[in-house]
Amino acid sequence: PSELPAPQEEGGLEAEEPLGVHHALAEPAPKYTKRPNVFRLQTADQRVFLFQAPTPEEMFSWISRLNLVAALFSSPPFPAAVGSQRRFVRPILPAAPSRSPPEEQHRSHKAWMERVAQELLEHQHNLPEKGSRARDLDEYRLKKEYLLYE
Repeated sequence: PSELPAPQEEGGLEAEEPLGVHHALAEPAPKYTKRPNVFRLQTADQRVFLFQAPTPEEMFSWISRLNLVAALFSSPPFPAAVGSQRRFVRPILPAAPSRSPPEEQHRSHKAWMERVAQELLEHQHNLPEKGSRARDLDEYRLKKEYLLYE
């Protein structure tokens, strides 16, 4: 890190923005072929960052540590907002760290994944009808993307 220059903003001032890892996911980036040992970190707000490690072992070490910290700091999502329209709305991801012990966090994450997997199956079985409105098709696509991401 000491060899890299500080990030610069337009005015030449140093830009420092902390990167929140709550509800983030780190994974290898096999499609990125320009450099070796690159992994990606996708944050809760859908931003994607690429990082390069010196060795494959170090890359997997970073991935596992980032995912562990992300899991420990990720509180369960709040229910989505409710409105009079029957539109899909993503759940709200809290930024506050979880106060649950790691074992409870693990159980909570596992239950969440089971619910999302079941919801994805149901969603895929309830395809929009042929000739549906564009808005309905867009809603279906948004929910499918969200469930696949989760």
